Amino acid sequence: MEWVIVPLVALIASGLTLYSGFGLGTLLLPAFALFFPVSIAVALTAIVHMLNNVFKLALVGKHADRMTVLRFGGPAFLGALGGAALLVWMTRLPVPFTYELAGHRFDVSLVKVVVAVLMIGFALLEVLPQFEKLEFKPRYLPLGGIISGFFGGLSGHQGALRSAFLVRSGLKKEAFIGTGVVIAVGVDLARLSVYASYFANTDIRQHGGILAAATAAAFLGAFVGNRLIEKVTYRGIQLLVAAMLVVIGFLLGLGLI
Repeated sequence: MEWVIVPLVALIASGLTLYSGFGLGTLLLPAFALFFPVSIAVALTAIVHMLNNVFKLALVGKHADRMTVLRFGGPAFLGALGGAALLVWMTRLPVPFTYELAGHRFDVSLVKVVVAVLMIGFALLEVLPQFEKLEFKPRYLPLGGIISGFFGGLSGHQGALRSAFLVRSGLKKEAFIGTGVVIAVGVDLARLSVYASYFANTDIRQHGGILAAATAAAFLGAFVGNRLIEKVTYRGIQLLVAAMLVVIGFLLGLGLI
């Protein structure tokens, strides 16, 4: 089943994230988490996210605003290092709580709880009208970079915060998209450099097939999305996806997945 769900989510999410709405990592992480341990899910998501962003970089990177990349992307890179280091540290902690339900044992690890809380929190932020109006003055770009980079390194949730800080930077649509992609690539490079130490101690290489399928699907989604002229938003679908993310987040936090 993962060979259908994960690539399909990657395809749809990649096309949508080139413009706005839920990010690729936001949607792909729970898809991977349904079939793999959360630490492996975060790692697989990070790899697909990085490769997809490099592909997007070739499509729209030329439009990036260099000054904004420096002011926001530099701090975001450093923040991502810290967030990724915290994630790796949490994966090495013993499971603090276990329980039995219907004859089955479930483990509630700290990393599951943290990722679940972030998954639910960012899913709600994406659909709340108040957050859609949230924006920050350009002088806060470095601070925004650190904050969004940190969450990007910790769980991959960076797009919504990045957009909130960049929306008032005065960038045209093409520059806004290109700048966001360049910054996202920097964050991905930072967190993958930290995750590498964790990869060496996991069986992530055994999942090369599903990783390749998800990456190819994400490439196709980005290619198709780049051909779209007008942004189309389906509020009902957005709310449905948010509800599903909240449910998956609760299941993850309870150790049921």
